[in-house]
This record gives sequence, C-alpha cells and structure tokens, in this order.
Amino acid sequence: MKSFFLKILVFFAAFGSYLSISAQSCSPYGVFLNEEGTVDTLNSVQGFSGSAPLKVNFVANPTNNYPDGTHFEWHFFEQNNFKQSFLVRYEENTEYTFNQAGSFSVCLFEILGSDTINIYDPINVSISESELIMPNAFSPNGDGINDIYKAKTFKSIVEFHAVIFNRWGQKVFEWTDPSTGWDGTFKGKNIAQGVYFVNVKAKGADGKLFHIRRDVNLLRGFTESTNTDKP
Repeated sequence: MKSFFLKILVFFAAFGSYLSISAQSCSPYGVFLNEEGTVDTLNSVQGFSGSAPLKVNFVANPTNNYPDGTHFEWHFFEQNNFKQSFLVRYEENTEYTFNQAGSFSVCLFEILGSDTINIYDPINVSISESELIMPNAFSPNGDGINDIYKAKTFKSIVEFHAVIFNRWGQKVFEWTDPSTGWDGTFKGKNIAQGVYFVNVKAKGADGKLFHIRRDVNLLRGFTESTNTDKP
C-alpha cells in the first residue's frame, strides 16, 4: 500500500497542504447487498469485484473517542488517477451507488486539525463491463427448472426494460429488473404454448446500449431432467 500513500502525498503537495500523521482511530468498511440478497461487507483487505449497480454504505467506524473538531471526508478516486478525487463526501458515513464500469478506490480522511490528518487504506471496487444475453425458450411447467423467462446472463446492467408480445402484437408482460422475468401467465392465467416475441432495451454501466429482439418459445409440455446419468 506504500505506492498508494505516495500518490496521496503527491495529491496534497499539489494543493500546497502540510501533512502530519497521527495514530489512527478508525476501521472503515462498506456494507452492500450481494447477488443473493444478503448483507455483505468490504474493506481495505477485501474489496469488491462484480456488476453494477452497486450501492454501498461506507462507515468510518471510529474505534476510539476522537477530539472535538474532528471531521471526516470520503474521497472517491479512479484507480488510474489518484491526483484528484472525482467525488468528496464530508460526513462520517456516506452512501454511494457505483453505476459505471471501471476500477475505483474509496479512501477515508480523518481530519484532526488544521495540519493533522489520518489517511486510511483504500477500499477498492471493480465494476465489470456490461453483458446481457436473453434465452429463446423456457418451460413453465412447475418442475423448478427454467420456469421463468429472464436474462440468461447479465452483468453491470443499470437500465433494463423488457416486453413480451404475442403473435398478434398484444403486450402480454413487461418488467424492469433483469433478475426477474415472465412466468408464462397473462392476467393470472396460464397462457397457451407457442412462440412469443421479446423486445429488450437496456444500458450497461460502461455506456453500452442493448436492443434485443427475438422469438421466445414457451414449451409448457417440455420436461427437463437434472439426471446426470443420461447422455
């Protein structure tokens, strides 16, 4: 982490600030919901690598009583540019949503006085490039396998809108979350087996636009097996 602090020192030198380091009194971390929907944490040892959008609550977590007048700053850097943060939050705890692809470092500054500051090791976040793949068939027969028509693969999708049409152009279903999808019903009742059409418009964290239009085969009588003994 030595190279990081050298970069930070250069950052302060560029602005003519005098830097004095004191004993550190915080243990900063971040809290987020993982893909399973459970609470997870990240810190300077264990960062994050995955998809956007990623909403993180950053917590300064002081471990000791700090002097009166102490304040906190959260500096957000792109990892290829430590000379200037692209965002600074002036609060002890802060929330930020990563919506763009790239590699980022989030660093807590603890300001103890006019010339004394603690700079903590950065929390690193890597957001992948976007990807979106929609399947051409599903089988909503209640066997628990492929019962929902939804994105087969999605990474760093920050905007999503999908619509299902029947062969007469009637809208059957629409949704805006790529992790969910269509269960093969219309107005609460099972819809007939056949060929439908999906129109998907989406945007990735890297700015990539997706417009997917394809047939969707609803195979209500089809049964899939998880028996690995079969060829």
